[in-house]
Amino acid sequence: MAAPRLTSLSHGGGCGCKIAPGILASLLKGSVPAQPFARLLVGTETSDDAAVYALNEEQAVIATTDFFMPIVDDPFDFGRIAAANALSDVYAMGGTPIMALALLGMPIKVLPPETIREVLRGGEAVCAQAGIPIAGGHSIDSVEPIYGLAALGLVHPRHVKRNSTAMAADALVLGKPLGVGILSAALKKERLDDAGYRALIETTTGLNRAGPALARLEGVHAMTDVTGFGLLGHLLEMCRGSGVGARLRMADIPLLEEVLELARAGYLTGASERNWASYGDEVRLAPQLSDTEQALLCDPQTSGGLLVACHPDALGSVLQTLRQHGGTRASCIGVAVEDDRYVTVDT
Repeated sequence: MAAPRLTSLSHGGGCGCKIAPGILASLLKGSVPAQPFARLLVGTETSDDAAVYALNEEQAVIATTDFFMPIVDDPFDFGRIAAANALSDVYAMGGTPIMALALLGMPIKVLPPETIREVLRGGEAVCAQAGIPIAGGHSIDSVEPIYGLAALGLVHPRHVKRNSTAMAADALVLGKPLGVGILSAALKKERLDDAGYRALIETTTGLNRAGPALARLEGVHAMTDVTGFGLLGHLLEMCRGSGVGARLRMADIPLLEEVLELARAGYLTGASERNWASYGDEVRLAPQLSDTEQALLCDPQTSGGLLVACHPDALGSVLQTLRQHGGTRASCIGVAVEDDRYVTVDT
């Protein structure tokens, strides 16, 4: 008997599995802050991408974990995507990965061993590209297939980039095009062609290696990556933490090929609706923008691009750095503003 499609075994996939931001906020309400720990440079206070702990004056360790259910059916690609996504949080803090641990949950009686081994092999392949080992991990017998990493990295304390330090008038730069959730929705319904699948795999397995180089650039003030809460969700986290607003231009936001047509045809994720319900009251959309464009802005990205806030004078260097590290579609999508904390999206 043939092994079942991986995506048929899960109720969601990729970063679309994330708990909606509004629900997550209510769950974490009242949590005790991780204080007082003088060496803890970044904790839970601003919904940042990873924790950062100072080891000494020259080194800080970055710690993060990320895992999810399949976004694709090919087990090797699933492992690659999950690993790239987990390492992205280290890069988003300005750090360099040094080691990872595998997190594995699989329906042992449903999937053959060779399928599970391919998931692990995919994760190992991406970690090898990043130049780090998978040095251990943990596994469970799970109803739904789950894979990801606990990742560690290093960064100089002066080069840590938070999501809460953007400044008014900063240029906002997105490192990868949007549309992963829409492509994955089409794939799950067996409506994604070969070109669309190649685009999906290329963007989700591409490492955000530019992070450390960006962190060392003068004029780069804040950084995060765009994942399950969509572009608007992660930008709003940056705005709230920094005490600024943002103004975007829809025409400047890069999209993956075929995404607009697929979105108009109804291939959307439930996560995009949950995302909008969680933060739509903090967004002002131009009247000319359609429900499709709203969904694109909320589309959950798996292993999405870096979102960088930088001084306008540093914009050229930021774009050049992203493109040198594979971000050929990197674009300036808007500007941070000081008048309010809303995100305004113009045409």
